[in-house]
Amino acid sequence: MSRSLRRGALAATAIVFSIAALSACGAGNDAQTLGVRPDNAAVTVDDVKIQNALVITQPTPGAKGPAVVSATVFNNGRAPQTLESISLPGSNAAVVLKSAKGSGPVVVPAGGSVVIGGAGNASATIENGHEAAKNGNAQKVTFKLSETGDVSLEAFVVPSTSYFKEFGPSEVPLPPGATPTAEATAEAGEHGSEHGGGHGTEGGEASPTAGH
Repeated sequence: MSRSLRRGALAATAIVFSIAALSACGAGNDAQTLGVRPDNAAVTVDDVKIQNALVITQPTPGAKGPAVVSATVFNNGRAPQTLESISLPGSNAAVVLKSAKGSGPVVVPAGGSVVIGGAGNASATIENGHEAAKNGNAQKVTFKLSETGDVSLEAFVVPSTSYFKEFGPSEVPLPPGATPTAEATAEAGEHGSEHGGGHGTEGGEASPTAGH
């Protein structure tokens, strides 16, 4: 084979490998299962699979307030598992985990799944989230399940904006110097007088729980 033909053959081979590599990258980690955001964190350990894991912070950079963990936890086993805790290793963050009912354990049914974050779902609130997670970083998150044990992955940290807003923190602090509107103040006063000032929100509709 001549030198020019040899170079042409090598170049063609390189192009084939490049296309194959790009195709693999485009597929992502189970891209079809991950849906519209195939670059979000996912991991499988034994019967447990965790998808679309994110740490979602306040919408305004630097704002003090809680952050949340958002994810979907799948249980492909034949027995239910309890999600006992969620933690952020390497930080002093305290994560408060609540079921969709607001009390009781978060149970991932056999052959089923649990969504963490979003209205009507379980929630995982990072109380000191502005200190523990920084936008743009990849934060290690550990999910502890009753049978599988610890399942860890690196989750992207994003602000509660755009399509992340519906899964973000429900408690958003007022901007510096801002004051409640007159309407909100009057409404708060009415509730306070009705309930003796001790339980102003008793009987009211709870705000949606943050997360996925």
